Amino acid sequence: MSIDIKHKWTNSIKTEAKRLGFLSCGVSKADFLEEEAPRLEKWLNNNMNGEMSYMANHFDKRLDPRKLVEGSKSVISLLLNYYPEESQTIDSYKISKYAYGHDYHHVIKTKLRHLQEFIAEEIGDVNGRAFVDSAPVLDKAWAAKSGLGWIGKHSNLLTQQVGSFYFIAELIVDLELEYDHAVTDHCGTCTACIDACPTQAIVEPYVVDGSKCISYFTIELKSELPNEMKGSFGDWMFGCDVCQDVCPWNRFSKPHNEPLFNPNPELLSMTKKDWEEITEDVFRKVFQKSAVKRTKYGGLTRNIDFLK
Repeated sequence: MSIDIKHKWTNSIKTEAKRLGFLSCGVSKADFLEEEAPRLEKWLNNNMNGEMSYMANHFDKRLDPRKLVEGSKSVISLLLNYYPEESQTIDSYKISKYAYGHDYHHVIKTKLRHLQEFIAEEIGDVNGRAFVDSAPVLDKAWAAKSGLGWIGKHSNLLTQQVGSFYFIAELIVDLELEYDHAVTDHCGTCTACIDACPTQAIVEPYVVDGSKCISYFTIELKSELPNEMKGSFGDWMFGCDVCQDVCPWNRFSKPHNEPLFNPNPELLSMTKKDWEEITEDVFRKVFQKSAVKRTKYGGLTRNIDFLK
């Protein structure tokens, strides 16, 4: 295939991704992730996945997209901004900003479907699959390989232009495209995220012990919260944004323009007292289409009781 055709196809995919509202789009060759393999193995061997046993499944598929999508040649990585214009009131238990609006899985899947349809119309019969946290894909590694940012010391993808408050998604396709190159790391000597983590979950630069993270405790852990963690969650009842909030690069975060990510107005006005008295009906109303539904009413009230 000629370089000109690859260039043309890659450009039209990136232009369409922008039109669909994605922040940025990068492409990398579908290949084995050599650098990530020993890191992932060590992370799993140290039980940093806690009770998230699914993280140990499909080890080979996590590292090689060709085992996920037969004949795949390119990983198209996409970022979608979720940084909100307004945040919760100061006197409130907090939820992570990514869960303010509609569940991102549904919002992004729709956009990816449109992008797939565009590729089929423009280029022809292209086989591929869309991924939004829905399969064993190391999305941050692919986004970094695709030149969309670097992985920071808090293990989130970072960009100089817009920080880290965005979702990552992929299309893995059997189409050869023009590949992007990784960018350099700009964390420097900064340790703001490591110093600020309330549970010391960032055990060393670039390594997060998932089993110590507030997001793990408040979302993933289904059993009772451990007593020794009492008092270390701050006001976080669902997820945690501390490592991102303190990151100097997030001074450049700009509010998203996706109406579906706008929160229910009640979410922004509820105080701690309101949360402590929340009924199942109010929970359903406020989080009708939110990712918070994942923790269920019982899970959220368990978290709130733990914070009192």
